[in-house]
Amino acid sequence: MIKPHGADVLAPRYVANETERNALLSEAEFLPSILLNSAAAANAVMLGAGYFTPLSGYMNVADAMKVATDMHTTDGLFWPVPVLNLTDSVEGIGVNRRIALRDPNVAGNPVMAVIEVAAIEEVSDEQMDTMTEAIFGTLDEAHPGVATFRSLGRYAVSGDIQVLSFSYFATEFGDTFKTAVEIRDQIGERGWKTVVAFQTRNPMHLAHEELCRMAQERLNADGIVIHMLLGRLKAGDIPASVRDACIRKMVDVYFPENTVMVNGYGFDMLYAGPREALLHAVFRQNMGASHLIVGRDHAGVGDFYGPFDAQGIFDELPEGALAIQIFAADHTAWSKKLGRVVMMREVEDHTPEDYVFLSGTRVREMLSEGIAPPPEFSRPEVAEILMEHYQLEARQPAVGE
Repeated sequence: MIKPHGADVLAPRYVANETERNALLSEAEFLPSILLNSAAAANAVMLGAGYFTPLSGYMNVADAMKVATDMHTTDGLFWPVPVLNLTDSVEGIGVNRRIALRDPNVAGNPVMAVIEVAAIEEVSDEQMDTMTEAIFGTLDEAHPGVATFRSLGRYAVSGDIQVLSFSYFATEFGDTFKTAVEIRDQIGERGWKTVVAFQTRNPMHLAHEELCRMAQERLNADGIVIHMLLGRLKAGDIPASVRDACIRKMVDVYFPENTVMVNGYGFDMLYAGPREALLHAVFRQNMGASHLIVGRDHAGVGDFYGPFDAQGIFDELPEGALAIQIFAADHTAWSKKLGRVVMMREVEDHTPEDYVFLSGTRVREMLSEGIAPPPEFSRPEVAEILMEHYQLEARQPAVGE
């Protein structure tokens, strides 16, 4: 199986021993604490789950800046996106002491990790601008990732962490949330060698399903891991529970048994396009995938990135930066001429009228009205779940009513 990134074995920061974990939780109740923001909490989950191997905690400003500008840490580790714990206030905590990190996403804000504080640094306006532009390619706060990143705070609290909880991911998505350790173990138990990972933050339409099938066939892969983001998204995106139901139904009905694993990970979407595609590759390598499907506008938003920027950035990496390979895919759609889903670059004799296209807006309208999209676009079983969601949403009273 493919080796983890930058290490011989995974390095999850979760304290798996129950006695040790309970002792740390008891100790943490008497420690100074800070309330994490959702982004820092998501980073803790990814560190705990082994997805961010070989990192052991939050980066200091020097490492974050080096990662932003050069895509490697100060000691030379390839890494595409800073892993930070930013906060507005550091009152009551000091360097070289242990503090508790509290969960912003669970009622009562329980302790989710303990950090050995290595540094508390203020991030300057210039440093924030440099990191923002390097990560997202823009300073425009109309970009949802930029707006979120710049709102997280200007103090970076860095140091190694011991993770004590996977937050709400382990409770709300008990059947779907899996650590990199668990997925790697499952891949090993199945005897899979060539493994294709598919990243999604949306329900999968027929074109996505067929793209997975194409990748598996062309790579002669043993199996597919459909790996869905379970964390926070921008307003208007489909809730994780609905996505989960849609994807599981599609796999149950349309894929042969034991060829697809459906799992999820606890991270908030960055919408960072090319840089986020690289991060997706890092943690898919850590979970044991040999290939990652990178399609059109992977991890993008609006018009902030070119349609294939997320593929092109892999060509710019120094040799040996990553062991995982990408399956570079074009936009896929149903061909009226051929009666099947195709990658558009592979059928040069087609015009736009030869494809079944539906805008996201039109699909949402149809689903809200109880109209299933055509079978060339969406599986009827998936459409039924989405119609129920949109119609329920439409019946909800508006805020203030």
